[in-house]
This record gives sequence, structure tokens and C-alpha cells, in this order.
Amino acid sequence: MRRVDAPRPGWYPDPGHRTRLRWWDGEDWTDIRRAQPSESELEHYEDAHPTAMPQMTQSGRQIVPGDALTRRDADQIIAEVRNVARAEIDRAADVFSQRATHAARSFQPLITEYTSKLLRWVRIAMIIATILLVGWFVFQVIFQASLFEWIGDRIDNLTDNQNTLAP
Repeated sequence: MRRVDAPRPGWYPDPGHRTRLRWWDGEDWTDIRRAQPSESELEHYEDAHPTAMPQMTQSGRQIVPGDALTRRDADQIIAEVRNVARAEIDRAADVFSQRATHAARSFQPLITEYTSKLLRWVRIAMIIATILLVGWFVFQVIFQASLFEWIGDRIDNLTDNQNTLAP
């Protein structure tokens, strides 16, 4: 929200709690809060400040307490509030995205703080040793199976030869 668009400093309904008033300093909400003024406080204020500046609508009509705004004046006020709120939301989104981008760029994974190069090399060596061990077992199984097959074939040939030689 631009400063020229911001309401003047004063007491306004608290956005977080509608039964209280909160002090707006012209740029942001403060932590100062108070209860809604009573009728006697309002009368006392009007008596003490008779020359207070009257509030005016966009159409130039003076707002009198208790007087109802026209539909057009109310729509204009609502449109102004919406425009200011949208501008503030856009500004907040820009600030948030800038902060998120900065945080993402400065992020360092925690794992890098807890690992060392030696541990990484040991882990790699263990993986390689495991792969070699599995490969050796597979080779042994295949070699032994083919060896036993070869021995079995030789035994079968010997017994077949003896059967053919015997009368």
C-alpha cells in the first residue's frame, strides 16, 4: 500500500477482533488497543471538538453519524478498500517470493555437515566390495554347475563305453 493511499492515523476497528479498536499509525497497526467508545464518550468528544473536520464521501456529501450512506458511496468505499487490499497483497507476495528465493539459494543440506570424505570413500568401497562378492558367488555357482555337468558327462561316457565293450 502506498503511503498516500493509507488512512490517516487514528483508532479503527481491530482487524483481528471487531469488538475493539486498534491504533493505526498511518503506516501499520500498533499494539495499542482499546474498547469501543461508549455513547457518553462520543458525546463528550463531539462537545469538546465541535470544529472537527467532517468526513466526506467521494461524491462530496458529508457523512453525518447515524446517516446512511448511499449505495453508490458504499460501493466506492468498498472498491477503494479492495484496491488497497489487492495492492498490499501483491506487495506482500513479492516480498514473500523474494525472501523464499533468497532462503532457497542460501539453503545448505544438513547432510553435508554430518558426513566426511573418509566416510564417503568407505561407503563407496563397501558398495564395490559387495558387488564384487555377489559377482564372485554368481561365477562360482555357474562354474560349479558347468563343472559338475562336465564330470557327469564324462562318467556317463565311461559307463556307456564299458557297456558297449562288455559282451
